[in-house]
Amino acid sequence: MERLQTLLDTLVSHQPIKQAIMAVESGDGSFRWSGAAGKSVDGLPLDPEAPFFIASIDKLYNAAVVLMLAERGKLRLDDPISDYLPVDLTRGLHTLNGIDYSGSLTIRHLLSHSSGLADWLEDTPKNGKNLIEHVLERDDRSMSTAEIADLVRGLSPHFPPQDPSARRVKIRYSDTNFILIIALLETMCGQPLHRIHEDLLYAPLGLRHTYFPGTTLPLETTSAPVPLRAEGRIIEIPRLMTAFRGIYSTAGDTISFLRHLACGEVFQNPKTFALMQSRWNRFGFPMDRAALRSPGWPIEYGLGLMRFQLPRAFTSLKRLPAVIGHTGSTGCWLFWCPEMDLYFSGSVDEAGAGAVPYRIIPQILQILATGEGGPIHGIRKV
Repeated sequence: MERLQTLLDTLVSHQPIKQAIMAVESGDGSFRWSGAAGKSVDGLPLDPEAPFFIASIDKLYNAAVVLMLAERGKLRLDDPISDYLPVDLTRGLHTLNGIDYSGSLTIRHLLSHSSGLADWLEDTPKNGKNLIEHVLERDDRSMSTAEIADLVRGLSPHFPPQDPSARRVKIRYSDTNFILIIALLETMCGQPLHRIHEDLLYAPLGLRHTYFPGTTLPLETTSAPVPLRAEGRIIEIPRLMTAFRGIYSTAGDTISFLRHLACGEVFQNPKTFALMQSRWNRFGFPMDRAALRSPGWPIEYGLGLMRFQLPRAFTSLKRLPAVIGHTGSTGCWLFWCPEMDLYFSGSVDEAGAGAVPYRIIPQILQILATGEGGPIHGIRKV
């Protein structure tokens, strides 16, 4: 569609963004579109099928694996994480006002961002810069999970672990939660995360172009990846990418994963996907610099899953439907709109562009609700 391509071209025209990929598919397969804007590192037009860094979209994948294990009776969501992880890793992770809440942290707290844990990437120590700032200054570094835990112990938690049954549950986005989820998965399965993903997700679901850079290769020949940039310049962070188990995938593969998830084909029990959506909690307004760079109001969070619906006050009182999925701090997105049965994925691969998806998603919904000269076949008008 011309209007979708124009949207991509407009994205790339705004500095510092230099590249953009997007794909859209209807649930019944009657409509598919993909496009790209900008150039690859060799100066050629960017390939819409090129893999990109999916950043925190991987939280959706890792949450799915946790729930697969829960289905099989390998764990329970309300178990303390200390039941599964070494005490040297969990001790002192969450000490607030002299009270160590670390033993109270459960798997559910991590999946729902209701732990209150400090963010190892974004939160700033009292004297110094946060890890993201160091990395953007070309200070790539390798860190073990134990070293990440030590870093978190030196940061201040934001609130005590929340009661999941409370009427109002406070949440705050923290990458520490899912670093601990990864540690839990690798400990329980006795395998590195890439092997777990290959065995439980990639091979069974036919994700042929999804891989861990520097560790694995895609199952089929795939285009060169979209470069990751910061303020428009290409950055390479292979050591840190290994530390947080970064994943590259294509727009097509990510949509395929979310479609399998939404259609009940990932879990043994289709109701498990409903569990991920059974309790939406809304992020608060950002009150500090780190929160400004992370998902905030009006975004809601379930278990490894986001829900986003722009309030009418921001859409000239026109109602836009909700979408569920996940985004990443590099301006990537993966969403399903149940009301329109529409999937869309994309990325600008620009560090610090985490707000881009929340600006572009409403525009995509508007375009696809009306089409060019009328509603698109197979997609209900909003």
